[in-house]
Amino acid sequence: MEKEKTCQGKSYVQSRKEEFIIQEGDTVTNTWEPTSSGVLRLPSGRLIRGRALRRPLLPGPQPTFALYLLGHRPSPVAWENRWIHWPDFWLPINRDTTAEALREAWERAEFERVEIACGGGNGRTGTALACLAVIDGVPNHQAVAYIRQHYAPHAVETPWQRRFVSRFQ
Repeated sequence: MEKEKTCQGKSYVQSRKEEFIIQEGDTVTNTWEPTSSGVLRLPSGRLIRGRALRRPLLPGPQPTFALYLLGHRPSPVAWENRWIHWPDFWLPINRDTTAEALREAWERAEFERVEIACGGGNGRTGTALACLAVIDGVPNHQAVAYIRQHYAPHAVETPWQRRFVSRFQ
């Protein structure tokens, strides 16, 4: 049995093997291994990797799309990415752009290896992951606890980051 899905304007066909095939014939097998370091499973089953950019890139598959949450432009990488101007310990400079980028990351995570990363991998990354949990259906007031339980105990470091998640739409 096959189901057709759409992501980023591309049509996909889901086969019995749970592989997604772009109708032009390319096979998409770009999701994370659920037990890999830093991989968060959202309630919908989407897998997203959180990472600290100060640490070396993990061995294994590379992301196909990444959001980099930094106060400066990130170093170039071989995969598609977006930079969100977000100073350390603070909030994103443009909240509308951030919300749009997070929604794109959530949508793409259904079929692709999506990575969210900042310098240390806890504050900004945890905040973004908590917002993704909200997009995925976790109530705002439970999203930080969800990320701390399923990603990192110290994720979402500051009171204003917690407030950002509580008000995220």
